[in-house]
Amino acid sequence: MPVGPIVNALAVFLGGLIGAFLGEKIPERLRIALPLTFGAASMGMGVNLIVKLHMLPPVVLSLIIGSAIGELIKLEKGIEWCAQRVRGPVERLFSGGGSSLDSKSFMEKFVGIVVLFCASGTGIFGALNEGMTGDFTVLISKSFLDFFTAAIFATALGYLVMTVAIPQFVILLALFLSAGFILPVVTPEMIADFTACGGMIMLVTGFRISGIKSFPVANMLPALLLVMPVSQLWTHFVG
Repeated sequence: MPVGPIVNALAVFLGGLIGAFLGEKIPERLRIALPLTFGAASMGMGVNLIVKLHMLPPVVLSLIIGSAIGELIKLEKGIEWCAQRVRGPVERLFSGGGSSLDSKSFMEKFVGIVVLFCASGTGIFGALNEGMTGDFTVLISKSFLDFFTAAIFATALGYLVMTVAIPQFVILLALFLSAGFILPVVTPEMIADFTACGGMIMLVTGFRISGIKSFPVANMLPALLLVMPVSQLWTHFVG
């Protein structure tokens, strides 16, 4: 049973629900300060994952090619389009639970938390690890952070934050189910480069959440699909 993916998705759903419900009741200084803390935490986790890399060239190459693919297929625009389509019905369903932010600021933060919740190195590793070993402690630990992160962001973004639990659950469940097929055919070096690639994406996600620089983080996600085969080819042909 995928305990970790279920608990993690419920944490995001409940955190988003509670945060949107409380809304203005949470002090403004807390709503401003904590996202900066979450951004810093994301950057810190990213750095912690980056230092585990095996070889830098395949990671950089994967990020460049992956980002180019993401830009060409307009992946981030697709996420924004889906969010805009869902935003109206959700805000009408939960009257008074909409966001006070303008559309640009809303999308800046929303896309950032989609990546943070759905594509973090901790979540990907945790789902794969549980699928192989049955140990769900990594995802349970991540759930505590996600609960409070979702709650704080929901005070500004509204009930739409709850919907992030759906793609998050689908992604974590897919990783959980595929772990038995993926991990036996990869090497520790490939996993190390995959982890470092996810760390770089988490690092720039932290910059985006903190409002320092708006990196197109969603367009970088295809790099996660490329980095392990590129790492293996690099090791085989270059050494």
